[in-house]
Amino acid sequence: MIKATIAKANGAFKLVCSDIAPDKSISHRCAMFSLLSDKPSSIKNFLLGEDTLASLSITEQLGATVTREGGDVKIVPPKKLTEPSDILDCGNAGTGMRLYAGLLSGIKGHFILTGDKYLRSRPMKRVADPLRSIGAKIDGREDGNLAPLAIRGGELKAFRYHSPIDSAQVKSALILAGLQADKTSYYKEDLLSRDHTERMLKGMGARVETNQDGYIEIEPLKEPLKPLNITVPADPSSGFFFAIAAAITPDSKTVIKNVTLNPTRIEAYKMLEKMGTTVNYIEKENIYEPIGDIEIIYNGKLSGITIEKNIAWLIDELPALAIAMAVANGTSVVKNAKELRVKESDRISTVLEGLKACGIETIEHEDGYEIIGGELHSATANSYGDHRIAMSFAIAGVLCGMEIEDIECIDTSFPNFFDILSQITSIRN
Repeated sequence: MIKATIAKANGAFKLVCSDIAPDKSISHRCAMFSLLSDKPSSIKNFLLGEDTLASLSITEQLGATVTREGGDVKIVPPKKLTEPSDILDCGNAGTGMRLYAGLLSGIKGHFILTGDKYLRSRPMKRVADPLRSIGAKIDGREDGNLAPLAIRGGELKAFRYHSPIDSAQVKSALILAGLQADKTSYYKEDLLSRDHTERMLKGMGARVETNQDGYIEIEPLKEPLKPLNITVPADPSSGFFFAIAAAITPDSKTVIKNVTLNPTRIEAYKMLEKMGTTVNYIEKENIYEPIGDIEIIYNGKLSGITIEKNIAWLIDELPALAIAMAVANGTSVVKNAKELRVKESDRISTVLEGLKACGIETIEHEDGYEIIGGELHSATANSYGDHRIAMSFAIAGVLCGMEIEDIECIDTSFPNFFDILSQITSIRN
């Protein structure tokens, strides 16, 4: 197990993040959606993390030709997707496994999706069950709930599905299946989850529209989509770690360059504003996604906050936001976030375990937690193989010094995280 020791920062800092990791969600989708075209797709600034490279490797196993120069990727799709001769390894990515399950369910052939030990413990019935109800043949451990998943792709029926879970992964899997169904399909969620799939597919020419009843109408593809020609923006979820660093360090400032400003992706920054931090958004362009800079400026002691709405918009940032809550005045509360328990780790228990080690009083609930603001003390935090837990407590180290166990997982989404963090403080492995 590889560890890192984070030293307490010497004082205020001014950090300009021009090399934040490219957006993970969009990179995954670029690799997959390129297979829906019959012409080469051009993707610049593709995330070179372990999980997204796994998605890219799967496109090759399905017959695409991939050429790469650094983060610039060209994908030439095959005339027909081929049945792979080996299993398809998604690494640690729930996005990869769930979206590929939707895509492959409508393709004739036999496919086996697997991943690392952490991914193989995450629930897959949320996509397997609705896909099986429209004709997909999916099997796996616990009746298809746990990977490896064996998929026998074939003809799919149209559907009308009101999802009990507000999840971009479930929604995207069903949209990809709907594009291959026999008639128009309809998908609904109670709260809009991240909408990269809808935006990107519409940009490629797919008919994916939300009707007046709140259902997404998905028209089956009659011909291949237009190829992608996209520069992947920086990931606001990755940048948020350094937003927290500025928000909790007196007289500090962070600027995150060229990040997506999609409203479903910046909710955590809005919560940081409510806690008292100054946050400015500077939009520069809006083609597939609104893109610009985010400026975060320390504005004094933070105040506690209650978060119970738009959870799907900030689910990934809640571990980092917990660090801000730990040093805020008063008690912060997170509700309706049971989804945290089925991420790369049980993020409710892992976050609270780390905070307790740092001397912070917490109260655990089934769907969230309470954090009583105080003073962080140096401690050892176990990431349990969860990259967001590892990075969150590394940021806590800026205030108090921390030892983080099991840091290899950070390479899955943010390979240069420690390079940027080293501009603020010293790090020893």
